[in-house]
Amino acid sequence: MDSKLRRMTILSSLAAIVLVALLVFYTNREKGPQRPAPLPESTGTEEIPEKGNSGQIGNDLSAFLKDPTFFDPEINPILEAAMDESIRLSLVVTSVEKDLRIQVVDISGDPVKGESFFVELEGLGEYKDLDMDGVIYIGGLAAGDYYVKLRPVEGYRVPENETRVHVKDKVEYVAIDDISLLIKTEADIDAEAEDTGTADALEDADKTEIKKLQNTTGNSHVGIDVSKWNGEIDWDKVRSAGVEFAIIRAGYRGSVTGSLVEDPRFAANIKGAVASGIPVGVYFFTQAVNEVEAVEEASAVLNLVREYNLDYPIFIDTEGAGGNGRADGLDVETRTLVCEAFCRTIANAGYSAGVYGSRNWYNNRLYADRLDNDYCIWLAEYRSVPLYQGYYQIWQYTSQGKVDGISGNVDMNVSYY
Repeated sequence: MDSKLRRMTILSSLAAIVLVALLVFYTNREKGPQRPAPLPESTGTEEIPEKGNSGQIGNDLSAFLKDPTFFDPEINPILEAAMDESIRLSLVVTSVEKDLRIQVVDISGDPVKGESFFVELEGLGEYKDLDMDGVIYIGGLAAGDYYVKLRPVEGYRVPENETRVHVKDKVEYVAIDDISLLIKTEADIDAEAEDTGTADALEDADKTEIKKLQNTTGNSHVGIDVSKWNGEIDWDKVRSAGVEFAIIRAGYRGSVTGSLVEDPRFAANIKGAVASGIPVGVYFFTQAVNEVEAVEEASAVLNLVREYNLDYPIFIDTEGAGGNGRADGLDVETRTLVCEAFCRTIANAGYSAGVYGSRNWYNNRLYADRLDNDYCIWLAEYRSVPLYQGYYQIWQYTSQGKVDGISGNVDMNVSYY
C-alpha cells in the first residue's frame, strides 16, 4: 500500500466517522424541538463543560465539526483506532509441496502491493518480495514446521508474533483455500503478452472440416466453447440457434509471468448461458510447469465456479503458447503429471474433470492412456471424421463455426458425454 493509498484509506475512515455523526445529528433534529427540562437555579459555582474527545458540546451533535482537535489522532482515540486498523498487516501462509507461499495482506484481506517486504524464516534467513506484489514464494524446503515473521515496515503495523506453518512433503491435490488472493484481472497484467494460447489443431486441419452445427442423435449433443475472444454474446439467440451446451473459459495462466488470470468475459458468459437454459462446463488454459502450479490452477477454477452449477466437466486446456510459453517445452511425463494433478484436485472437490487437447497433443505430448480411464477427454481435430484412435467423449470439430448471437467464428463441438 503506497502513501497515496494509505492516505485514501485513512480519509475513508474519517468520512465514515463523520457520516455516522451527521446521521445521529439529523435523526435527532427530525424529532423536532423538545421542551427543555427546567434547569436548577444557579449557585454560581457550576463549571462550564469543556470540549471533550467526543467532539460534542451540550446538545449540539454537530459541534465536533468545530472542534480543531477532533481529527488529531494523537488526541482522539476513535480516530487513532481507525488509523491503526487501516495500516495493520497480517500474513497468509500456505504450502502445497515442499514450499511456502507467504502473502502480506491488509485489514481487508487483500495483498499489499508496492512495498519491498522482508520475511524471516527461522533458521533459513530473510526473503524479499522482489516484485512488490505482496507475495513471497519459497521453494525447495524440507517438510516440517516453520516459523515466519514479517519484518517491520515504516508506516505499517506488523504482527508481533511469528506465524507457524507446516510444509507438506507431497502434493495432496486439495484446493488452496486462499487462492483468490492470487487471481488477477487483465487490468493487472499485460494481457497481450500473457494470453498467447495457440490452437495446435489448426496445423492438422484439412479441407473436410465441417463448419456448421451438426445434427444431433440420441446419444450426442452439439455445443460451442467460448472465451473473451468471442466478445459479447446474445445467449438467447445462441440457444434458439440449436446450441445444446457451452464450455466457457474461466481463465488462464499467463505464458510469461505465470499469473493466474480470470477471463474478462467469464462471469457474463456463464451467467448468460445459464439464464438461457444452456448446460455449461468450463475450461482453464494451463501454463503450469509442475504439479504444484497445476493444483493452483485447479484451485483458481474452483474458486471462480463456486457460485454456479455445472453440467459438464472442468477441463484443463493443454496446448501451446506460441512456442515461447513457459510450459511449451515440458517433456511428456511432466505435462501428463500436470494434467493429472489438475484433474485430481478438481475431482477431489467433487466435480467432474477433463483434459482438452489436439490429436497431435494426445499422440505426442501426453501419455493419454493415463488420462482417458478416469477423466473426460475433449479432442480437437478439424476433420469430417477424426483420425485419432484413442477414446474421447467430446469432439471439437471446427474453430470456424457460425452461430446466431455470436459475431465472428466460434468453436463447435459434439458431445457424447
